Amino acid sequence: MQANVGGIDKVVRIIGGALLIALAATGTVGLWGWIGVVPLLTGLFNFCPLYSLLGIKTCKLN
Repeated sequence: MQANVGGIDKVVRIIGGALLIALAATGTVGLWGWIGVVPLLTGLFNFCPLYSLLGIKTCKLN
């Protein structure tokens, strides 16, 4: 698993995912809010399987 998520993309995924989870946990949005787990985990692990399939890489080259 090679990192393909970085920078602003990572921050947006973590904040957006956490926000969706919080809204779902408080009942503000329906069950679909739990989909926030996906962007949260991809942001934390710096890896997005869809990016791999599409050949996208937003992290800096080493």
